[in-house]
Amino acid sequence: QVQLVESGGGLVQAGGSLRLSCAASDRIFESSTMGWYRQAPQKQREMVAIITSSGLTMYADAAKGRFTISRDNARNMVYLQMSSLEPEDTAYYYCNLVSPGRAVAWGRGTQVTVSS
Repeated sequence: QVQLVESGGGLVQAGGSLRLSCAASDRIFESSTMGWYRQAPQKQREMVAIITSSGLTMYADAAKGRFTISRDNARNMVYLQMSSLEPEDTAYYYCNLVSPGRAVAWGRGTQVTVSS
């Protein structure tokens, strides 16, 4: 089972930036679709951004123009660059992997808190 470990969360003021990182433990990463999801208190987990193995990206409306997902296949890493952060972006952010065989893995998450 591939392991995913997120890092880079923290406390930032509104308007600030953060870069989240996710490290995958298995080379299956190269052929997998990677995603970032988030879950705010008392809300359902929602997709933030997805990047396919070929580099195609998809963003939630709330992330468009502010967040950028990228991947480094040589390092088994996926990133989420977040800018112009808003208090509404406060949530636990999770890294997600979907393998070619549709196996799914989740990281334990990293907290992002945006103060007003």
